[in-house]
Amino acid sequence: MLAKMLSQKALGLLRQWQALANWRDLSQLRGKQAPKDQPKDQKPKGNAKPTTSTADDSKVPEGMLSSTKSVFGPLVDCDRIFQNLYGRHDWRLEGARKRGDWHRTADLIKMGPDWIMGEVKRCGLRGRGGSGYYAGHKWEYLRKVQAKGKVLIVNCAEGEPGTCKDREILRHEPHKIIEGCLLAGCAMGCERCIVYVRNRFYNEACNLQLALAEAYRCGLIGCNSCETGVKLDIIVQRGDRYLTGEETALVNCLMGKLARPRRRPPFLHEQGYFDHPCVVVNTETLAVLPTVLRRGAVWFTSLGSDKNFGTKLFCISGHVVNPCTVEEEMSMPLRNIIERHAGGVCGGWDNLLAVWPGGLSAPLIGAACAGQVLMDFDHLSAAGSELGTAAIIVISKDCDPLLVMQHSIEFFMDQTCKQCTPCRDGAIWLPELFSSFVKGEAVPQMIEFVEIIRKKMENSTICGLCDSQANLAGSLIQHFRPLIEARILQYAN
Repeated sequence: MLAKMLSQKALGLLRQWQALANWRDLSQLRGKQAPKDQPKDQKPKGNAKPTTSTADDSKVPEGMLSSTKSVFGPLVDCDRIFQNLYGRHDWRLEGARKRGDWHRTADLIKMGPDWIMGEVKRCGLRGRGGSGYYAGHKWEYLRKVQAKGKVLIVNCAEGEPGTCKDREILRHEPHKIIEGCLLAGCAMGCERCIVYVRNRFYNEACNLQLALAEAYRCGLIGCNSCETGVKLDIIVQRGDRYLTGEETALVNCLMGKLARPRRRPPFLHEQGYFDHPCVVVNTETLAVLPTVLRRGAVWFTSLGSDKNFGTKLFCISGHVVNPCTVEEEMSMPLRNIIERHAGGVCGGWDNLLAVWPGGLSAPLIGAACAGQVLMDFDHLSAAGSELGTAAIIVISKDCDPLLVMQHSIEFFMDQTCKQCTPCRDGAIWLPELFSSFVKGEAVPQMIEFVEIIRKKMENSTICGLCDSQANLAGSLIQHFRPLIEARILQYAN
């Protein structure tokens, strides 16, 4: 009966996948009991702390402050770190100084590297580039290295779809980046800094170069930065590839090699940029550092929930009334962020289908979960997703979700470096499968193959790109499986 309903192309696809299943020993894989996926619209209970956490207690920096705050946002203007985010004021040195940049920077440097690192650990600053790793831990690795020529590398690649926060900082707050490089370089003992900027950010790179020229001319950086005797030279280097968001691929690109991730060990703090110890830090992480040191760890930990302190730049796009980039308090509810700053979902909140809370690499969450979840590392992890770069991409019911599904999975097909077999094969098979789902030229059994491929891809490669593909494919099937089956039945009929 099924053979009569399906086209010759669908039958051919079924035979191909049945052969593949036999080769991969499908029966053995199906016999293993997989853990049940979390319901797509499961609601977190009020303000209760998540059961799972990306910040394990054993990994918390020594001396980090805690918080019992339970109500978050909206952020008051006096607590905003990026006061020129929209470019309404002068971005040059004179305007930056009026907003508090470079204020008593020499005094902060004279406090010494130990004090700077102590404040970074006390405030619980976590990486804003997607990993959420504690900056105090990461910087301490390089600081302990007894070697000359240590290099600080700033990652402004920002190739994640839906993300545009670092671009706004480069364009309108370049002096915050330069001052953050100086303070972080002083803490880790770096005398050189390389700012990697995406090729497409031409105007932003020009603004950064002009800001660097102003800083050199005024003696803020160089051989005698701020007249403290600290040496730091900053250069700008440009490139353009999504994979350079991975730190080892970025370092390879800076050295003139193929932008491919490499195996570790050796780690970058052992053998990095031309064999010199180095560390790669996100732009936003460095930009918030001067304000944190001036206002103190107590102020920073007064914002956000426990272990998720401070403010965060959220990039809101997709099916919203007013797409924007906004600075808000960490742990603010996702629904409040969308409705307060983006004008809400097109057609109202009831028209919401799903949300990517942390860019395309983060798993989708359903409408019910999106109405309750808090935007921070731990609460999103408990909800089955990730904060990532905090790029909020909204999907409404007005679009074809299967077409969105196909376009999102095809993005990784062009970005893989084809170095690892699971990632390379997954980038070939997954787009072909999802293309068949969109057209309906498939059979229901083919949906199971996505789960098989996803399990083969997880934790099996050098970098996290393969895991991003696997997480995306798994969340798409979890949320849109009924729509896929309906499309297949429609085509069969």
